[in-house]
Amino acid sequence: MSDQTAKLEWRDDKIPVSTHFDDPYFSLDNGLSETQHVFLAGNDLPARFAPGFHIAELGFGTGLNFLAVWKAWEEAGHDTPLRFTSFEAFPMNAEEMARALAAFPEVAAYAERLCVAWAEDPTLSTLQGIDACVVIGDARETLAEQNWQADAWFLDGFSPAKNPELWDEALMKQVGLHTKDDGTAATYTAAGFVRRGLEAAGFEVERVPGFGRKRHMTVARKASS
Repeated sequence: MSDQTAKLEWRDDKIPVSTHFDDPYFSLDNGLSETQHVFLAGNDLPARFAPGFHIAELGFGTGLNFLAVWKAWEEAGHDTPLRFTSFEAFPMNAEEMARALAAFPEVAAYAERLCVAWAEDPTLSTLQGIDACVVIGDARETLAEQNWQADAWFLDGFSPAKNPELWDEALMKQVGLHTKDDGTAATYTAAGFVRRGLEAAGFEVERVPGFGRKRHMTVARKASS
């Protein structure tokens, strides 16, 4: 378990902002709509869902991305669990998570289950209904230790300008190594060094329209070997 935890302040009493990175956890416009635009649509989901589908994520944060895709998976009619693996260096506590997720009543039923399981064990070992695992610690160390390849990646660290460690070329190389051929990745950022890192990791990269006030975002597909 990491000895580092999230340090927060609250904007408008409902939007958590990391004081460590000086960055909000989700869009000031509409966090759930941003998740659906960037991470679901950016990975062509739910159209690509299939039994055994595996999503990986850098930056679990409030768990909003996780809840949105869990809800989408069940609404798509799948009766086998979605696999979801996320990496988080600075976990918030269950009370903070519940406070943040209260802004999104659309996922309230899932949020309640998440927060109960998170309070018991933030690796989500006790969460039922989805094959979930949160790896606590520095992804630059922990991702290399994994022995799987994901179908899709949610790259959702804090802003590259404020959290460059989670976007460096070495970590993007590990993302590439842990992605199946023709697997995808999506992120809200269009920073040039992030795109170049993904290209160096074996992805075909495209800049596409972003969400809200963000003009562009990035989608990527791993070339077949």
